[in-house]
Amino acid sequence: MPSYKRIINKLIHKNITISTAESCTGGLLASTITKIKDSSKIFIGGYVTYSNKLKIRDLNVGKTTIEKYGAVSKETGMEMANGLYLKNKTNICISTTGVAGPGGGTKGKPVGLVYIGILINGKKKVFKKKFSGSRINIQKNCVSFIFDYLDKSI
Repeated sequence: MPSYKRIINKLIHKNITISTAESCTGGLLASTITKIKDSSKIFIGGYVTYSNKLKIRDLNVGKTTIEKYGAVSKETGMEMANGLYLKNKTNICISTTGVAGPGGGTKGKPVGLVYIGILINGKKKVFKKKFSGSRINIQKNCVSFIFDYLDKSI
């Protein structure tokens, strides 16, 4: 498990701003960031856009994107991160969308499937991950993956 405090302090030291747009993690990423002293120096804020309506309204995700690919898709994950950047202009924008369970999964989109959109200074990536375990374990593993990635990327 990554050292969240060390990574946040690294962001603070480098003055790298961050914002979040969360669906399946329900604010856990933002909460993890804000537990760290002085995180307010770099954390601009976050959105919990659990419903498709809010993804469309607050993050400019295309209604047609959700209709064509679904809320749990690489396309939606990337549009969430892009929309977040348009709102906040932070150095790092992170989105999460997935199926945390215990229900709601399908054969094509099983419980544990998560798409993580990350923009770092304009460089875009979407990760497709499959986490296992309980709902909270899936959410925690997603947050841990994000911090691992940030640790290697900043």
